[in-house]
Parts: sequence; structure tokens; C-alpha cells
Amino acid sequence: MANTTDAADERAEERRGASSVQSVDRAVSVLESLARLGEAGVTELADELGVHKSTAFRILGVLENRGLVEQEKERGKYFLGAGVLRLAGAAAIRLDISQEGQPVCRALAGETGETANIAVLDADAAVNIMQVRGSAAVTAFNWLGRRTPLHATASGKVLLAHLPPERQDALLGRKLARFTERTLTAPGALRKQLAAVHDDGFACTVEEFETGLNAVAAPVRSYDGSVIGALGVSGPAYRTAPEHLPELAKAAVTAAAELSRRLGHGG
Repeated sequence: MANTTDAADERAEERRGASSVQSVDRAVSVLESLARLGEAGVTELADELGVHKSTAFRILGVLENRGLVEQEKERGKYFLGAGVLRLAGAAAIRLDISQEGQPVCRALAGETGETANIAVLDADAAVNIMQVRGSAAVTAFNWLGRRTPLHATASGKVLLAHLPPERQDALLGRKLARFTERTLTAPGALRKQLAAVHDDGFACTVEEFETGLNAVAAPVRSYDGSVIGALGVSGPAYRTAPEHLPELAKAAVTAAAELSRRLGHGG
């Protein structure tokens, strides 16, 4: 009897999953139709999708709640909302950093001999979108696509330092994970470090995320001066001792300024 019940539950779950996928597909189709048409009413969009008006209306309601579509109240027409611009802008930023950052990252890795990487904010973590290994790098570890903690990495601290105060407070108000005996988890001490990031123009970590690994990072700015990424250098602790980090930081700051210039930042 139990096996029969389990099988029935599994089939029901599969049906719900198929229905959810279909709903997502239809929502994407609505966005694509509005991108092509500019604006459209419920009836027109229902015809485009081949669904009943009530189904199209429900999809539009969800998209409107998320800011992905908006409705022109007098005529009832729908058009793409500001939320789409926000998503497109985030994608464009990553593409721009990736394209413009490649030669800068290569040059930084060549100058320092260490691993250079570019990270951007991904919700409550830093995600590495580019990595170039220098001639002295001793490990082939791939950081690409890896989400790393904001409070325990140099790139993460750069990104965390430049968040709006209320968001920074929310992140520091959580219980922060400890990765090594050097990981800083006290909010007060972290705030002092984040203030120093603004004063110094860079962040450092000494074996805070992984034992034997040190790093520096500097902010990458967009055309409007906002910090949209971090350009960092990391290497083994025996070669990047604390007394050598200021020299690495100087190279990272120069490289980050060059990448910022390529992205349209003039200051």
C-alpha cells in the first residue's frame, strides 16, 4: 500500500512540476511578445500564447507584481517594466566587466606572478567571473563561478564596504561563518576594516578564507562612480606575507582604476 501511495505522490509531483515549467515558459513568452510588439492587451497576448484570457491575465499579474511588466491604466495595454531594465543592466555590467577585464586581468597576473580575479556581487556573496593565473601560481584551483563569502575574502570586503548602509547592516547582523582561525566574525571589527577600505582604496585578507592563502582587492567602478566589482590578487601566504601586501595592493588599485576607466569612469 505504501509503494502505491508513494508512486501516486511521485506522479502528482511530476504533474505539478510540468505545470510550473509550462507557466514559466508562458511568462517568458509574454515578455518576448511585449519586447516585439512594444505594448499589447490581455486579449492580444492570450492569442499570442494560445491560452484563455484568464490565464494570460494571471501571468501578467505575476509579472506586474515583480515589476517586469507595467500597465497603461487608461487603455489597459501592457508593456515591459523597469524590472526588465534592472535585469538587463545587471547582465550588461557582467558582460562589460568580462570583456574589458580580460586584458587588465592578464596584465595584473603578469605583473605580480600571482592569480588575478574579478568578482561581482551576487546577493549575499561574491562570485568570481574571471581568473588569470600568473607565472608563479602554484595551484590550478579554479575560482570561476565560485561564490565566496563577503566578510572573509578581499574582493568580498570591497563589495561589502560599498553597499548601502542598511544592506551592509543586514548582512553584518547575521551569524557570520568562520572558515579559519583568522576569520573575522565580530561585526564591530569588520566595520573598522570596511571603513579602512574606503580610506585605503583596497582590502586585504590574511588566511581568513583558506589557510595559507592571502589576497588583496580594489574596487572597480562604473561610469557613474558606483562600485560594480572587485579586482583582486591572491597567492600563497609564504609568498604574499603581510609586509608584501601593500605592494600587491598598489598593483591591484592601478589595475582596477584602468578597468574602471575602460568602463567609462572618469575619476
